Amino acid sequence: MRGTTNGAGQDERLRRWRMVLGGGEADGTGRSLAGTDASMDGALTALYGRGPATPTPTATGRERSAGLGASAPSVARWLGDIRTYFPSSVVQVMQRDAIDRLGLSTLLLEPEMLEAVEADVHLVGTLLSLDKAMPETTKETARAVVRRVVDDIERRLATRTRATLTGALDRSARISRPRHRDIDWDRTIRANLKNYLPEYRTVVPERLIGYGRAARSVKKDVVLCIDQSGSMAASVVYASVFGAVLASMRSIATRLVVFDTAVVDLTDQLDDPVDVLFGTQLGGGTDINRALAYCQSQITRPADTVVVLISDLYEGGIRDEMLKRVAAMKASGVQFVALLALSDEGAPAYDREHAAALAALGAPAFACTPDLFPEVMAAAIEKRPLPVPDGH
Repeated sequence: MRGTTNGAGQDERLRRWRMVLGGGEADGTGRSLAGTDASMDGALTALYGRGPATPTPTATGRERSAGLGASAPSVARWLGDIRTYFPSSVVQVMQRDAIDRLGLSTLLLEPEMLEAVEADVHLVGTLLSLDKAMPETTKETARAVVRRVVDDIERRLATRTRATLTGALDRSARISRPRHRDIDWDRTIRANLKNYLPEYRTVVPERLIGYGRAARSVKKDVVLCIDQSGSMAASVVYASVFGAVLASMRSIATRLVVFDTAVVDLTDQLDDPVDVLFGTQLGGGTDINRALAYCQSQITRPADTVVVLISDLYEGGIRDEMLKRVAAMKASGVQFVALLALSDEGAPAYDREHAAALAALGAPAFACTPDLFPEVMAAAIEKRPLPVPDGH
């Protein structure tokens, strides 16, 4: 019985190695594939094979070459296959690789192709970059795909974001004579430790510290300044959704600005993040200084303003002027946050010299995941140290 088990385990190991190595004389497994395994292998080889000039034999002995060809039907079939054989997270990676490796972007201009793909943030970025080349027959389908992704992101992040920032707004409105239910007991106890009575094992709270509840009036101004160069596509998507969530909160006045070498204020479209996204134009150069100059001109209450710059910091404008603007904003009381990315992928390539210069000004630049963003904003609103991830 033990030998049978070991034999089955060995066969499974060979099967997995065969799937990884892709067949051919060099894989050394001597294992052939059939059924679902052969179909999965075909889908992988079409994308990751060694090229159309290097065919590999299938389980049935027929030669199979890498590549999906240029026809929409063959790509549509392949998209259907990978959705059948692989989980959604793997499908999204394979689609991304197909667009990058095989140049399939133009096929996304066809409505039937868009309906076949697994929609994710990266696909939205690709669609936005193709927007100007997109025929009218495709635009409605593209908006539906983008809407699906945006709605999913908003469902995941909106409730927690509103709750986290509402708490931060409450705590930032500190008062010296709070009602009992508004007392911040942690801060009150720390402030009164000198009044500890050992015989009673208690602290006498001579000074109460509390926070008032956020009223309906605007408590904070938030400016999201987003680099729309091609490498920032995922950040643009997440920032647009967060912008819409912040704009829905009465106590926060939100402004959303996107830039390359030009600056576009999309604040009036914040009620619909899909409109915001289609108002962007991914690609092109970068002029951070010009964008910050515009944002600075919109600030009327510096002590109650948070400016969030989302950029890889590759500046095509005037570097020294950019840094002077950041320093001036901070000196006036603005809370300045510099994010190298707002995505799940971590920090992209970025200008390390500019990041170090910002850090020297007291504005550390770091990559931020969507899950961490509410905490970053809460810290900025409360004017406490930002929760910079390890490694930055």
